[in-house]
Amino acid sequence: MSIENQPRSVSQTEQYEKCAWQFKLRRVDRVVPRPAAWSTHGTAFHSACEALELSGRTMSDEAAVETFSTQYSQLINKDLAKQPNISTWMSAGRGPAEDIEHRYTLGQEQTRQYAEWSRKNNTQIWTDPAGRPGIELSFTVEFGGVQVRGFIDQLIALPNRSVRPRDLKTGSTKSRFQLETYGLAVRKLYDVKVNDADWYLAKSGGLSRPVKLDQVTDDQLGERYAAMDAGVKAGRFPAQPGYHCRFCDVSHACSFRQ
Repeated sequence: MSIENQPRSVSQTEQYEKCAWQFKLRRVDRVVPRPAAWSTHGTAFHSACEALELSGRTMSDEAAVETFSTQYSQLINKDLAKQPNISTWMSAGRGPAEDIEHRYTLGQEQTRQYAEWSRKNNTQIWTDPAGRPGIELSFTVEFGGVQVRGFIDQLIALPNRSVRPRDLKTGSTKSRFQLETYGLAVRKLYDVKVNDADWYLAKSGGLSRPVKLDQVTDDQLGERYAAMDAGVKAGRFPAQPGYHCRFCDVSHACSFRQ
């Protein structure tokens, strides 16, 4: 399916809004992005947390850490096979080789910390009407006449019978738009109360303050998705170079980079 006709997502929309030229390079021209250990770190951490929660938290801390370690190693090796010249990899604050090693150890520590935190807090995972636990729950809904799809890390059942979307973060970037999309998607699909959402922050080993969602409307989200969708369909991809260029994984193919 061509990019013009694909369902949209939070990541597509935010990427287009930040720099539509980056969107074009990645999703239209199919430029191969430079590998980054921070991406693998996040993916492996999510896999370990998902496995722990799906086990009903019966998985041992050691097994959860092993899940992270195995996934991280496999993904890093896969990227190395594609791009063995490690000097071209992206990294933050240290060299690529050091960053890979650092994130392996850091991810293990964060996984163990999450396992301990999860059991201590004993939050209740929400279950949908079909009996599926609210872990990496997929959705497809319509906003502003645009089909939007995604995966929600966790849905938490609260004592007041409302449901709270939760996103797990290993990095510092947080997207309110993401939580807003998740919250309204859950309302539309399951007709349940969603008053707020939050992030689990692996850097600090705890939760963010809840983000209020009770005032967010379909029209507000629909405007953003519709504008992005119209821009892609019209072939409008203006470049917006700036500070974020240094974190762009396709900047090597960009003539506008700063």
